[in-house]
Parts: sequence; structure tokens; C-alpha cells
Amino acid sequence: MIERKEAGADRLSFKAALAVDEAGTVTGLASIFGTPDRGGDIVHKGAFAGASVPLPMLASHDPADVVGVWDELAETSEGLAVKGRLLVGDVVRASEVRALILAGAMPGLSIGYVATKKAPRSGGGRDLFKVELVEVSIVAVPMHPGAKVTSVKAQAGGKDGKPMEAEEIETKIAAAVAAAVAPYVAQVAQLEAKALRPAIEGGTVEPTPERKAFAAYLQRGDLAPETERKLLSLSSDPNGGYLAPAEFSSEVIKDIVEISPIRSLASVKGTNAPSVIYPTRKPMGNATWDDETTPEPETTTTNIFGQLEIIGKGMSTFVDIPNVMLQDAPMVEAEVREAAAEDFEKKETLAFIKGDGVMQPEGLMVNADIPQYLNGHATVLQSDSLIKMLYSIPPSYRSKGAWAMNGTTLGLLRTVKDGQGNYIWRPGLTEGQPETILGRPVAEIIDMDDVAANAFPILYGDFSGYRIIDRLALSVLVDPYSQATLKRTRYHMGRRVGGRVLQAIKFKKLKMA
Repeated sequence: MIERKEAGADRLSFKAALAVDEAGTVTGLASIFGTPDRGGDIVHKGAFAGASVPLPMLASHDPADVVGVWDELAETSEGLAVKGRLLVGDVVRASEVRALILAGAMPGLSIGYVATKKAPRSGGGRDLFKVELVEVSIVAVPMHPGAKVTSVKAQAGGKDGKPMEAEEIETKIAAAVAAAVAPYVAQVAQLEAKALRPAIEGGTVEPTPERKAFAAYLQRGDLAPETERKLLSLSSDPNGGYLAPAEFSSEVIKDIVEISPIRSLASVKGTNAPSVIYPTRKPMGNATWDDETTPEPETTTTNIFGQLEIIGKGMSTFVDIPNVMLQDAPMVEAEVREAAAEDFEKKETLAFIKGDGVMQPEGLMVNADIPQYLNGHATVLQSDSLIKMLYSIPPSYRSKGAWAMNGTTLGLLRTVKDGQGNYIWRPGLTEGQPETILGRPVAEIIDMDDVAANAFPILYGDFSGYRIIDRLALSVLVDPYSQATLKRTRYHMGRRVGGRVLQAIKFKKLKMA
């Protein structure tokens, strides 16, 4: 997560100069050595030792706005020199960024990094001796005032149609930013003044120390002075309760519930019937080559057409809640419903993977028609086996498929290499994009087997071949009568859902030896 430098000295920070030509080649200084930036930090030569390329080239530190790649990094006496390429022929946004650079609207470079070796400076700021470089961005206003545009071809907008100098560009940008935010700064100042001088009948009075403390806390949070924060817990209003409400008085401490994302992969349908029947047709017939004298052979429909039925399976439970708890903590009922929903969802996603198909939905890993591919080893995942398994699936299904495995197996696969020594696992390069194995996305399914002898730790397929039907959403029946003598309220909860493999040919599972 990229965080602003002002939020803390240990967060990811931004600093930064730049040249671009018509072909999209970008050069410049991404960081300046030996002089303080606008935040008071000084980057020292040697801080980028160990930094490697390629690095993503972003626009304004937006991880979703990748416009190119940096191919060269070098520390000079002046700073960190970089050279890269705007992908103007492939990415539309890259062409826009190049035009903004040439027009002088984005004249600077800025780096995103994590400071790993640093020391505070007297008077504010830090000395940065070692940083982990994450990305280099093209920005409108760089963090370092000394980061100037080295040269820009075809840059217009200066006096007499000549290119503007870097200082002139920076001055114009700073003036434009100040003019844009001035109305909002004035509005915030008025609101703060109004909050500190509450109006009462007959005029205004000096706010009490408690109100001042509360206003200070709203403005600065935990950075408010200790004496003012103490007033928040001591002060009370006899007519209206506490001036500062109790902190998170209704918060419920609860553990995370891990749930497999199988619903996001499979085909999901709703129904009002107890079951759904799907007609099926196999791709086969009895046509043969013949001539004018050869009788036609018969194709029987019994060999082609069939049907599959998905039946909604039921889950249910009940819980008794003391009436005193319901009276004193109104949020309890909502928490009961949420906990039941989490429990039912966890149980159903497990059934979608390993359900017996009798009392539960049919699980993917239980279906006997899904073919298996032999790994060739009991405990070591073979990259060749994964490649052959992937390409043993029909192309139309392979191109829409995804890998399914648990986190432990995924961790092992991250270390597996192909015959050329390249890792078969690839991270998602942009935000929101999944990681991939052999070019196909990976879904982490916590209910899959671990790697072990005779286990099935990996499944690949087009998950539209698995159908989930929702017959009844979570229903809650409140019974305040049957347990009334015990001063309890009973909640009955139920759910009906079905699942079944419709097309086993779309899947293949890896079997360990």
C-alpha cells in the first residue's frame, strides 16, 4: 500500500527530473543526493545499491496507471539516473503522458520506496542511507525541488513560442495548485472557527476546556496533547451524557472466517423449485462414410441425450440468546445473523469442493467423472506435469480456466521452475489482476488438499462447468416463547443450496503418486 510521506516516517515515500523524446524514451534523475527535499529528507549516495530493473513506470503513483517500464538505473554524483520507455505504441495512456511531458504539465519524476536504513535529522526530516525501490512515477510536482527537467523535445508554452525552463514550469504549477485549493482552505478555516465558538442564546461564550479538547481531538486525533486527551475521559455533561461518546462501545471482537471463493468462479443460478433438471447432449453420433448403395446407419437418441438433476440440500441450526443480552446489547441479534451466515457459507463452500452428493451438494473433488493427471512424485510438484496437464484440456476450456489450490500448495508452486530455470508462478503486475501460473489465473481455495501421497492438491478447469443453485437464502425464525421460562430467545436458522458438476470434461485434477 502506497502511503503519503506526511503520514509517518516509516511509510512509503515519494521524491524526485525528466526528459522524453517523440519515441517515448524517458531519461532523468529520479532522486537527488545530498540536499533536502520538501519534507526535510536527504537521500545519500549508495541508498539505491541493489536496486534492479525492470521497474514499473507509473503516472502519479497510481498502481492502476502503468504507462511504461524502466530499463536502466545508475547512481551518479548528482542522484539516481533512470532510463525507460513509455509504451506509446501499446498503451493509450502512455501517449497521453508523453504529450503532458512535452507540454510541461508533468515535468518531474518521483520514486516510491520503503526506507530500510534511516536516521532522524535535527530540525526535522531524515537521512536516508538505504531504501528499497518499489516504482518510479512521472508526476506534475516532484518531492525534491532540485529535480528539474533535463530536456524536453518539442516542448512548447514558453515566451515567444520557445520551450519553458524547468523553473518556470514549476512556478506555474505551484501557482495553479495554490489557486485551486485556496477556496477550500478558506472554507475549512471558517468551519474550524465556528466549531471553536459555539453559539448560545444571547451571543457567544468562550468554549470550555472540554469542548476545546474535543475539537483538538477531531482535528489531530492521537497527536492531540496528552492533557487535552485526558479531559475527554473525565468530562461529562449532566444533562446530555458524555461530551465525547464512549469509544467503540458497540464493537464486537471476532476472528476472521476464511471462506473459499468458489461462488465467484462457478456458475450460480437461483430457483423457486426443490430441484433443477438440465437436459444434456453428448457430442456423438453414428454417421459413416457411404456411397449411393450403402444403407444409412441409425443414431439412437439414448446414446446422445440425457439429463442431470441438481437438488437443493438443507442446512439448519438454532441458538439460544439470553434476553438480558438482547436488552443490553441490541447489536447481538445482528451479530447472530452474521455469524450464522458466515458458518453456512463456510460449510457450503467446503461442500462445493468435497461434498458427498447425498446429504450435501456434490463436490468437485468427489466427482468420479473428472479425469486425473498423474504428478509422478508423492511429495514434489513437477513443473512438466503441470504443463502437460494444462495442455491435455481441450483448448476452448483451457483458455477460460483457472487453477484452484490452497495457500500451502501455492507457496510450494512459487518455488517451482521450468526447464529453462524460470519460475512458473507470476505475480499480478497491476492492482486487481490475479497472480498466474503458466499464464492462467490462480484461485486460492482453502478447502483443497495439501501436497501429500495419493492427494489431489490442484484442480484446473473452466468453473462454468460447476453449477450452484440457490433455493432458499438464509432464513431466521425468531422464537421468543418456547424458552421464555428460561428467559431466553431461540433463533432457528436454515439454508437450502445445491451444487453439481455439469461438465466434467471442463476440469482436470492433479494426483500425487
